[in-house]
Amino acid sequence: MSVLVIVAILLRVLSNPMGNVFQKQLTKKTINPLFINFGTYLLLGIASLLYIPFINISLLAAEFWFYAFLGGIMGALGNALLIKAFEKGDLSVLGPINSYKSVISIIFGIILLGEIPSVWGILGIILIIGGSYFVLDTTEERFSWRLLKQKEIQYRIGAMVFSAIEAIFIKKTILLSSIEISFVSWCWIGALFSFVILSLFKIEVRTEIHKVDKFSLHKFLYLVICVGIMQFTTNYVFDHMPVGYALSLFQLSVIVSIFFGYKIFKETNIRKKLIGAIIMVAGSVIIILMK
Repeated sequence: MSVLVIVAILLRVLSNPMGNVFQKQLTKKTINPLFINFGTYLLLGIASLLYIPFINISLLAAEFWFYAFLGGIMGALGNALLIKAFEKGDLSVLGPINSYKSVISIIFGIILLGEIPSVWGILGIILIIGGSYFVLDTTEERFSWRLLKQKEIQYRIGAMVFSAIEAIFIKKTILLSSIEISFVSWCWIGALFSFVILSLFKIEVRTEIHKVDKFSLHKFLYLVICVGIMQFTTNYVFDHMPVGYALSLFQLSVIVSIFFGYKIFKETNIRKKLIGAIIMVAGSVIIILMK
């Protein structure tokens, strides 16, 4: 693994939870999560215009656009649900739930492909479920089925599923073009579909813009920078290693999420959540690396 790949992974691990912090802070200012989603994509798209002159659109195959649009839909939906989740949920609880992504991939593998998990896969599932007990047992509903009735948990699970599918499409667009072209298409197609979602829910853009004061504007710009770094480094890592390995390494960000939840939002039971998150990360890594 080269130094640049290691640096990209570290930036991805840090920028993702930092972006979640700014998303949560903006929703606390009563700015609609769907508008935050659209604004992030749009501002990134505007910044990416600097690279447009270097792209020969006519050379991009129809297959590229097919995967780019599918990825855009998955990304816009996933990010919208993610921000909705952070609107009410704790960063230190919702972050670790992302480790269930590996369990979901195994379940779909059994149902659709008839793939029976190995001993390592079963061990990984046990670790993720066991670790999540420590994290989710800190909530009012404790570790129970009642948790699934919470909207923020439902939104986070939906976001996790969409982002897992999106990762596959992003990898395909990179293989069919380049890291930079995939990034630019991700920005603008994401902006398009997030605007469609905004319109479907009849959110008034002008009303939301008026809610963006000086404090919120700074947070918005920080969010755009974090998401831009997160997505570009994701593309870079996907270009240099299999998606599965990359996703397992990205799970390290859940530990950062717990730290930010404690320091910034004064969330409680951090020691128990941290123990659970470490166990869940270990389970996720075992599932993917021991296949």
